Amino acid sequence: MPSRAFLDPRPVRLLCVEDNPDDVELMGIALERADPARRYELHRVDNAASFVAALEGHWDVILCDFNLPRFSPYAALQILVTRRCNIPLMVLTRAIGEEAAVHVLRCGAKDYLTKDKLGTLPQIIGRVLEERRRAEEKERLDAELQAAYARLKELSARFVLAQERERSHISRELHDQLGQTLTAVVIHLHAAERSAGDPEAARKHGATAAELANGALQQLKTLSFSLRPAQLDLLGLVPAVQSAMTRIAEPASLRWEVTTRGQEPDKLEENAAVAVRLVQEALTNTVRHAHATRVRVRLRFLPRGRISVLVVDDGEGFDKAAVLNGEQSERNIGLYGMIERTELAGGRLHIRTRQGRGVAIRAVL
Repeated sequence: MPSRAFLDPRPVRLLCVEDNPDDVELMGIALERADPARRYELHRVDNAASFVAALEGHWDVILCDFNLPRFSPYAALQILVTRRCNIPLMVLTRAIGEEAAVHVLRCGAKDYLTKDKLGTLPQIIGRVLEERRRAEEKERLDAELQAAYARLKELSARFVLAQERERSHISRELHDQLGQTLTAVVIHLHAAERSAGDPEAARKHGATAAELANGALQQLKTLSFSLRPAQLDLLGLVPAVQSAMTRIAEPASLRWEVTTRGQEPDKLEENAAVAVRLVQEALTNTVRHAHATRVRVRLRFLPRGRISVLVVDDGEGFDKAAVLNGEQSERNIGLYGMIERTELAGGRLHIRTRQGRGVAIRAVL
């Protein structure tokens, strides 16, 4: 069965390091006879200078004679190593000693063949090409693995930053809103206690304290919803998203709609919570910056528990290249937060926008 290399319709390009032009011609004839279904292109060089110059081209295999007056396979192998060139080199020569053959293979030659056995050259070339393909495939996979490790390291660092940013946000919310409101409640309760001799004043302070406490309760509910909507666990993803639209879009007089495709699973995974947070962040950005009149959310339930989220508004849009310039700032921290949250959940987020043409944000989780 022919190897994968020989199924390729392109010609095999051979760089022949050979001082005898007749031997190169014989190689070409032998290859044509032994493998008529495949085309071979042979190019001859006979010294270091011409060899180095030839390496600028593309070659599949190098065939190098062992006994050259001005060059050697050892010199050729050294040049290949120096130039970090991965073209496989085969020694093709007249009979040499077993010790010399073993030594040249240890120095990096891929194979050794005597010139009286040229009939087997196509098979050996095919095997060498297959080994080269496998080596290149391994290098590619190693490079992808290293890139994945680097990406994982970067995501881990970004996860820590995102976590700290989330904690900082919650801390500010608790201190600036809930903390101040509760402080005011305590002040009015103390004032009511000091006004025991004035029932009307005590009643007013008590009423104010009750009103502030009710406001604190609403603030706590809002903060709790932003962290994880209760509807998500009780009713499912669609009601949770609709609740977010009601809380964020309606106060801003935005017309909105939520559409779905596919069947929502009975048991939601953690990506459902991420989907709600993405919708919340996208709506918040729309309300703050887009000057939109309408926003649409589409949820699509995909196989294996995946969820597709699409948020589209008809607002002003923005210059994506200018906003996502690689440096986080108050201007783009929301978008970067959405990107980080999506990637940490194992998904990808895509943003399509043009100035004056609205924004479309799509994530697959």
